[in-house]
Amino acid sequence: MCFLDHLFAQQWRFNFKDFKDSEPDQNGLGRRLPGGAWNYYAGTIPSFCQSNKVWGTDIDDIYAPVNFADTHWIAMWISIPKRHIVVFDSICSSISPEELDVVMEPFLYMVPYLLVECASSDEQRAQYSLEPFTYERPTNIPPARAGDCGVYTLKYIECHALGIEFSKKDFAKASGKTMRDKMAVDIFQELPDAHEFENKDNDANLGAYEG
Repeated sequence: MCFLDHLFAQQWRFNFKDFKDSEPDQNGLGRRLPGGAWNYYAGTIPSFCQSNKVWGTDIDDIYAPVNFADTHWIAMWISIPKRHIVVFDSICSSISPEELDVVMEPFLYMVPYLLVECASSDEQRAQYSLEPFTYERPTNIPPARAGDCGVYTLKYIECHALGIEFSKKDFAKASGKTMRDKMAVDIFQELPDAHEFENKDNDANLGAYEG
């Protein structure tokens, strides 16, 4: 499995129109992927938690936080073998089903495309398909209070990756502050030098967000 930062989702959503508007060749390939797509595929970014593992070959499961309208965070689990994405949303009323369709579309189309486009051999390429992935948003997970969606997003990812159930007791709304405090301490202890990496990823592409 691998864990991605929020820039992955932000950049892929921003560049999806370019991908759709670019003309494919006779094999359906040659579309314009977001800058840095190969680096994510090869596991060289994010710099602070490089996996150096290749999607589909070494990596089956991808986890990433996704920001919606600068007001809400959700967690995304991409299963390459299942060709399916699960969205863990702590406050489902924050994003309508129609809005979520738009949010997820870039990943449903560009992840399978990337697996085919970047495959190292024809044999490997034959294992994949350009058909879009499917997705779902379960409604039976513990909800958060407004303002705690970011913490819950990261905890959903952590627990799911470790195979731990989303306990209603552990994810009780009143536990939000405790979860936040503990996470801040864990990050401080585990990644004391993380700030040195924050400007190294996708520097050439960040200008795309200006204006």
